Amino acid sequence: MGTTYSFGANSETITAFRSRELAGGHSIAPDPIVGESALLKSVLQEVSLVAPTDATVLILGETGTGKELIARAIHARSDRSTRPFIRVNCAAIPSSLIASELFGHERGAFTGALQRRLGRFESADGGTIFLDEIGELPMETQITLLRVLQEREFERVGSSHPISVDVRIIAATNRDLQAAVAAGTFRQDLYYRLNVVPINVPPLRDRADDIPLLVEHLVEKFARKARKKFTTIKMNTIELLQAHNWPGNIRELQNVIERAVILCVGEIFSVEESWLKHGSSRPSGLAAPLTAALALRETEVIEAALAETRGRISGPSGAAAKLGIPRQTLDSKIAGLGIDKRRFKLAS
Repeated sequence: MGTTYSFGANSETITAFRSRELAGGHSIAPDPIVGESALLKSVLQEVSLVAPTDATVLILGETGTGKELIARAIHARSDRSTRPFIRVNCAAIPSSLIASELFGHERGAFTGALQRRLGRFESADGGTIFLDEIGELPMETQITLLRVLQEREFERVGSSHPISVDVRIIAATNRDLQAAVAAGTFRQDLYYRLNVVPINVPPLRDRADDIPLLVEHLVEKFARKARKKFTTIKMNTIELLQAHNWPGNIRELQNVIERAVILCVGEIFSVEESWLKHGSSRPSGLAAPLTAALALRETEVIEAALAETRGRISGPSGAAAKLGIPRQTLDSKIAGLGIDKRRFKLAS
C-alpha cells in the first residue's frame, strides 16, 4: 500500500467566519472557506476589510471558484448579518422576467400578473443582495439597477410609485466586464458603480497547496452524508489531485470527491486516476516538448505586451486588453509561467 495522508495531521484550515452568536440569539454558519495559501489569505484579508463597510463589491473569478462563499462571508461579517442574504442568479432568469424578479410587479402589469409581487430587492431590505452572473443582465435592467445604486430606490413593473430600499449590493461574474463595456453590452457607468471594491478569487490550479486541506474537508463532509468512515487518504491521490488542472475549480473537486466517497470500499480514501486523465496539467511523453514550446511562446507574447504597457495589466490600454483576454486570466497565466511583471514597471 502507498503512502497515506492521515486526517488532521499537521493541518490548519482557514474557515471564513465560523458560526457566531449574533444579537437576538441568531447565528450564521456559512460553508467554510478552507485553505492556507498566500492567495487565499490575501482574499480573506480583503473580505475582512470590506465587510464592515457598506461598499459595493464586485467578485471576479472563474466558474466554480466559490464566489458565493466570499459573498456570504462578507455578509456574515457585516452589520447586516442578522438581516436577509438574497441570492439571484441573473443568468438563470429569462430576460423578459428579470425586472419583475428583481423589482417586483403590480397586478395587471403584464399577462399573467394576477397579483402584486414583491421583488428580491424588497425582500433584501436591510440586508444584502448577491447578484451572481451580473454580466448576463439585460441592458434595460442595467439602467434600473444603476438607479438603485445611485438613489436607493426603484419602481415595481407597472407602477410609477418609487420604493426606497436599504440594500447592500454584492455582484459577481466570470466574464470580463471591461470587454463587455467595450463591446457595448454592459453599461460603463454601471460597471464603475459595481467595481468599487473588486475581489479576485483565484482558480484552484493556482492554489495547489490548499488541495490537501480541501480534500480532507470534503472527504469528511461527504463521508458523513454517506454514513461512511475514512481514516486515511492515499498520498498518491493527493499528488494526483494537485497535478490536475481543475477547469471546473472547487465545484469539480467536490464532484470528484463525492464520487470517490461513494465508490471507495474500506477506510482508505483514494481517487481513480482515469477520472482525471483528460484534464491533467502534467504533460508526458511526446506531448511534453510541444507543451514546453507553447509555454515559451506564450511567455514571449505576454512579456511583449507587458513591455508595451509598462507592466500595466488592466484598463483599456493594459496588457489584458491588448491580448484580448480577461484580466484575471492574464494574472493566472503570469503566475503560472513565473513572469515577474514588476520588472516591466521598473524598466519604464
